[in-house]
Amino acid sequence: MSPYDKVLREHVALVTRAADFAARRHADQRRKGAAREPYVNHLAEVAALLADTVDEPNAWLIAAGWLHDTVEDTGTTHEELASLFGSVVADLVAEVSDDKSLPKAERKRLQVGRASHKSPDAKAIKIADKISNLRSLASSPPDDWDRTRVLDYVTWAENVVAGCRGTNPALESIFDQSAVAARRAV
Repeated sequence: MSPYDKVLREHVALVTRAADFAARRHADQRRKGAAREPYVNHLAEVAALLADTVDEPNAWLIAAGWLHDTVEDTGTTHEELASLFGSVVADLVAEVSDDKSLPKAERKRLQVGRASHKSPDAKAIKIADKISNLRSLASSPPDDWDRTRVLDYVTWAENVVAGCRGTNPALESIFDQSAVAARRAV
């Protein structure tokens, strides 16, 4: 096996293990939308958006895309991610994770305020996450969300992504299209 093949095998294994881990940790979770999609669909969409738009292959980024909600939503720890996927992936997940001990309004405010200070890879994850959320809102908003709440979310997502611009033009374009589509859907 060539050194290139060995590295490729390691990268494919990393992404596959991350997908498996994320699917198992989020197995009982559903999206908030009326369709109640399995939560893993969101993770797969985020990872696919990242894989499709990066300039160069980046297994750590794609793995972190799969894992981006595990610390926030499943009780997984940074240390656990570091031991299973390495510090690069664990640190990326930590960089995009909200502190769930804070009130929701404060978490949302911090996402906007901190977006421009994130690493390029964390910015890409944030944009991909917001794209997936906007697409979900456009196709299947939660039953208890009125038009105003959906539009408020779109505006907030635009404010977060404003701080993430300049690192991935392809993702930014998809985000812009998704924001327009979400506004039109309500």
